[in-house]
Amino acid sequence: MAAGVTKNSLVTFALGIFFGFGISYVFVNYISTPSHGPGPPDRRAIESNEVEVAKQPYDHPEVNLSDSPRKALEWTDLDDAHHKGQDKEAQELYDNVRVLCWVMTQPDNLDKKAKHVKATWAKRCNKILYMSSNAEPNFPVIGLGTGEGRDKLWAKTKAAYEYIYKNHIDDADWFMKADDDTFVVVENLRYMLKDYDPTEAVYFGRRFKPFVKQGYMSGGAGYVLSKEAVKKFVEGNCKARSIMEDVEMGRCMEQVGVRAEDSRDKLGRERFHPFVPEHHLIPGRVPKGNWYWKYQFYTAHDGPDCCSDYAISFHYVSPANMYVLEYMTYHLRPFGYNYTPPIDLNRPRTKIPPPQ
Repeated sequence: MAAGVTKNSLVTFALGIFFGFGISYVFVNYISTPSHGPGPPDRRAIESNEVEVAKQPYDHPEVNLSDSPRKALEWTDLDDAHHKGQDKEAQELYDNVRVLCWVMTQPDNLDKKAKHVKATWAKRCNKILYMSSNAEPNFPVIGLGTGEGRDKLWAKTKAAYEYIYKNHIDDADWFMKADDDTFVVVENLRYMLKDYDPTEAVYFGRRFKPFVKQGYMSGGAGYVLSKEAVKKFVEGNCKARSIMEDVEMGRCMEQVGVRAEDSRDKLGRERFHPFVPEHHLIPGRVPKGNWYWKYQFYTAHDGPDCCSDYAISFHYVSPANMYVLEYMTYHLRPFGYNYTPPIDLNRPRTKIPPPQ
């Protein structure tokens, strides 16, 4: 009898160990937050409610597509009615600060992402172009004849600006590149640019500091070139030293004499953002050991002081949240408040010579 009890106890003990290890494995690998210390680039990332925070600077976590609307959404209270009589300054800037936006996309993303960009912020650009490797019959996309993949982003970027220079250089004064998961408040972009001359060779974005003496602009947050900068970029015909599109753009800008400008507002708050609002606004969402903090050209902050009231862009925005940001930016209002623009939040211009 004692032997039987001992045998049953051993079986029970073994099963307990087996299930215990199984549950621990599931918890560690699928539920708990992965570590985010330094290391070589890989695809690991930390999870959040909206999208993963890239563990390494050239990871590109995919946004959540599971809750994407099947069709592009449209408000019945159109923007021109919603802001009637309150958009005089925005209309003046629309006429005087002409912005061509081009969106980096790919064939697989036209229906998943690009159509939601088209339904939201893109319509506020003076001209909008969608750039992909191939043209498609059911979407207004330009085929550049390049391949797809992260190692082709620099080639696509060069080809896109060459196409713009050849076909659309006189259609705008400023030329912004954005991804198909970037949300842009175009009116705030024009507000920042209004004090600059597009015949100066300058560019703007979220400024990072490694690799390039004058820094370079984050690709995901989007960057904007003056007309003169586009001219210098295309005619300079820079050669790539790596597959990192934004770094190569920064190197090229420095090489051809285009100056990297300070895009922050007067209070030192950033306007171009490489993550979704949540990751900048909630302290600790991007851990202090993350690459992001080491790459900042200027001192960055999380929490309420992270972001300008006139923020321009956010990255890793899912299609569903394109519409959330559209609603929060252009439709939600507290009743009883008549909006009056606050003090000028643009930084004073300082004359800085172009890079040598």
